[in-house]
Amino acid sequence: WLLGSIFSLNRLRPCWRLFFETYGCQMNVNDTEIAWSILQKKGFLRADNLAEADVVLLVTCSVREKAEQTIWNRLKDLTALKKKRRKGQVPLKIGVLGCMAERLKSELLEREKLLDVLAGPDAYRDLPRLLALADGGQQASNVLLSLEETYADVMPVHRAAQGYSAFVSIMRGCDNMCSYCIVPFTRGRERSRPVSSILEEIRILSEQGVKEVTLLGQNVNSYRDTSEQQFCSTDSAPLSRGFSTVYRTRQGGLRFSALLDKVSLIDPNMRIRFTSPHPKDFPDEVLQLIQERPNICKQIHLPAQSGSSRMLQAMRRGYTREAYLQLVENIRRIIPGVSLSSDFIAGFCGETEDDHQQTLSLLREVQYNVGFLFAYSMRKKTHAYHRLQDDIPSEVKQRRLEELIAVFREEATKINARLIGSTQLILVEGDSKRSGQELRGRNDGNVKVIFPKQEVPVQTSDKRTAPIKPGDYVLVKITSASSQSLRGLALRFNLFDIPYYYYD
Repeated sequence: WLLGSIFSLNRLRPCWRLFFETYGCQMNVNDTEIAWSILQKKGFLRADNLAEADVVLLVTCSVREKAEQTIWNRLKDLTALKKKRRKGQVPLKIGVLGCMAERLKSELLEREKLLDVLAGPDAYRDLPRLLALADGGQQASNVLLSLEETYADVMPVHRAAQGYSAFVSIMRGCDNMCSYCIVPFTRGRERSRPVSSILEEIRILSEQGVKEVTLLGQNVNSYRDTSEQQFCSTDSAPLSRGFSTVYRTRQGGLRFSALLDKVSLIDPNMRIRFTSPHPKDFPDEVLQLIQERPNICKQIHLPAQSGSSRMLQAMRRGYTREAYLQLVENIRRIIPGVSLSSDFIAGFCGETEDDHQQTLSLLREVQYNVGFLFAYSMRKKTHAYHRLQDDIPSEVKQRRLEELIAVFREEATKINARLIGSTQLILVEGDSKRSGQELRGRNDGNVKVIFPKQEVPVQTSDKRTAPIKPGDYVLVKITSASSQSLRGLALRFNLFDIPYYYYD
């Protein structure tokens, strides 16, 4: 088998063109960049569209049933396309990468007879060998999870639009074992990437002109680098007050606050964001650092999932409603004007109407700028699958979800309206999707801002003007607001010599 694999790899067509389709979270975007980096070094080429491709690789998500159904539907389309390939053409190869490959290996290989390659999140280094086996006519798979793999030595090939923004993975996996979540079973245990490799990647991105970096991890603020002896100690990782974990408190390691400190000092004109965190890992030292550094965005994702302490216990979240609200109060005390976003699940196992009303009241009390709300979807392997009953009818889940969305939008409109009259620092992303005469960008709080295309002064006292381009920082005066976005007028170019927002 090994000799056959080596032979096949040696004769693999080096001019194969790959086309990636990426689904799901930002981590999958980063995984795509890692997989492409590995394959590019082996001589593969990147196709700009599916029609030019010899291999199509789907980077998949398993967090909800709808996400998986999207992939099943896409595979039907691709297998039909594969059958239509003319005899003179290179046969189309189809691969499934990421979480769905790990979770549904047997089902994928059984149902999709024309599927060629399966690779789990920790098997991207093996892709050249798997594709070589597929070239020989075999179905090839590797979905083994690793306790060590962080791809620390792989420099991702970033392909973000205009090159102004990039995702940088700092850790992989999750140990929280929330009862609804499949991530620990598809991504494995937590392991953190060495700080030296993270800093080197961000330095390179800065030299390339990247203006914004988002640090990524399934539980990003539990980062703990133990790769060097100097980082080892007997100190326990501090938790947010009133929060607990299902695992024993970890000792030693260079923690998230120290990493965030080092990252923010690389380039003072580079915005720093991070996602997705767990509320338990926000000690005051992290919050104080966010407040002190102008280039660390004053925006925190704080997934609540429910406003009911009873539901939070069933979800194994490690906190009560009261502890969560105390954390919100502490965040807003330390970081005035902070933007908060959150995740919520409608219709989790055993959720009563009273539980649902408590979640609605939490949305009203906290008032989030951005929200991600979904109906519960039972996932095999999870604690909920083995111990709880998915007993909320789908129509009730949908009704509760619609009510959550309505309340979120109502409150987001109120909190965004408070920004009318303020001047916001915007990183320009490109043309508005609705009009080529308008530009779009995001403020420090990660809220979308739309404003007309126009030339603006280079500096306050400068008569010279210039057109605004993607990747520019501009000051925009906000004139109107909705639950989803802000609108305004560009005033001038700017970097970080002002607060992240101010009022005239």
